[in-house]
Amino acid sequence: MATESSEADEESKLVGGNQQLVVDDSLREMAKQAAWSVSSCKPGNGVLSLRDDNLDSFWQSDGAQPHLVNIQFQKKVKLQLVVLYVDYKLDESYTPSKIAIRAGDGFHNLKEIKTVELVKPTGWVYISLSGNDPREAFVNTFMLQIAVLSNHLNGRDTHVRQIKVYGPRPLCYVSGILFHINHFNSRPGSSSHTQLYAKEILELCKETSYTRTCFECIKLDTHVC
Repeated sequence: MATESSEADEESKLVGGNQQLVVDDSLREMAKQAAWSVSSCKPGNGVLSLRDDNLDSFWQSDGAQPHLVNIQFQKKVKLQLVVLYVDYKLDESYTPSKIAIRAGDGFHNLKEIKTVELVKPTGWVYISLSGNDPREAFVNTFMLQIAVLSNHLNGRDTHVRQIKVYGPRPLCYVSGILFHINHFNSRPGSSSHTQLYAKEILELCKETSYTRTCFECIKLDTHVC
């Protein structure tokens, strides 16, 4: 399991990795909404290998460090967590040892918000974008850039097998607005994905015990999200 050496410093050290990808239900994967690009790649090992959900494939850079992954959104989004799959046992000197996370409106004003040192990682590595201030729970940005600054054993090019980016799931508590229920334990005969009005959901919650409930607004004429 990955462990973090310091919670106070902006630069932290992560040791090891997690074999299973486990993310809190309050977060949703955001990267499908983005345009992805990389600074360089070997033929057949490009940016698509970062998003194919296949741990046997990988992006391989082909150029000078730093090696960059650019994630650009059409509108400003809230991002809270970056998760990478890297494998020191297989990739050795191609494995990243130091990664910087940058955010901004575009290439012209990217600002470094997190720097992480990886120590022989094998598995999923979690990089929180939350600041030390409780009010800085997420990063509000048009663009995220992941920069591989160095590799283990002074390797030149890098391998990254998967990247996922998560943001807070929108929650709206407004009576009379249409909602979509995800991940809820329904009673026999009920659909697991049912559209209900908020007032009906509240009544349903009184009758039924849910272990995993998420209300995601799918249609808002006026909202307070």
